Amino acid sequence: MKKNLILLSTFFVTLITMAQNLQVISYQDGQIQHQGEAIIVKPGNAGVLILPAWMGIDNEARTAAKDLSQKGYNVFIADIYGQAATPKTPEDAKRNSSFYKENYQNYRHKIEIALQEFIKLGANKDKIAVIGYCFGGTGTLEAARANLPFTGVVSIHGGLKKVDSTYNKINPKILVVHPAEDQSVSEQDIDLLMAEMRKGEADWQFIYYADSKHTFTNPESKDYNPIMAKRAWQHTLLFLDEVLN
Repeated sequence: MKKNLILLSTFFVTLITMAQNLQVISYQDGQIQHQGEAIIVKPGNAGVLILPAWMGIDNEARTAAKDLSQKGYNVFIADIYGQAATPKTPEDAKRNSSFYKENYQNYRHKIEIALQEFIKLGANKDKIAVIGYCFGGTGTLEAARANLPFTGVVSIHGGLKKVDSTYNKINPKILVVHPAEDQSVSEQDIDLLMAEMRKGEADWQFIYYADSKHTFTNPESKDYNPIMAKRAWQHTLLFLDEVLN
């Protein structure tokens, strides 16, 4: 009996350790080579697609992926730009991310390509949510506007502006994590987003975080607010638990 308990304990420790290892995943969009990172805890489990900030896959996205995998979710961090266009400087990131913000159909396409790759890897196609940071947060809202097959989307200090002038019913549930002192987002953008959510009959939440500037969730940022970052992550996990279980 004692031997069996030791074996069982070793098995669960092994699972936890495996869940912490991100694997590099190469995938294609036509001739464009992309390189995401994934943790498949168990084929068929609910999944979370992560859209990283404007510099591409970073430590914040990886930390989120590891935490989510320990909670049993399959995770996949998307590579939006493709390997040849991965930014090397903030100037590159500004230029490349601006292209996708202005050409939202291209952004939606890149998200859909990553989603299909995630499903191939083993995520449950009926139980996938998407979360994104900064530029990635902008992408999650575009995914919602396009009604891509996500059960829920989380925009974490993302841009909120809508580029096109069309409105339709929005199906995915939405959580917007917003720093109250984010100078990159105007009050008008916030008002327009809320009006859009109402017009789209969306199931949405918008949470402000006090004393927080734009990149308040990133420990590597000068704007990092550990108390509010912890609260924001707990709200994100609560939302994911609702939409994926």
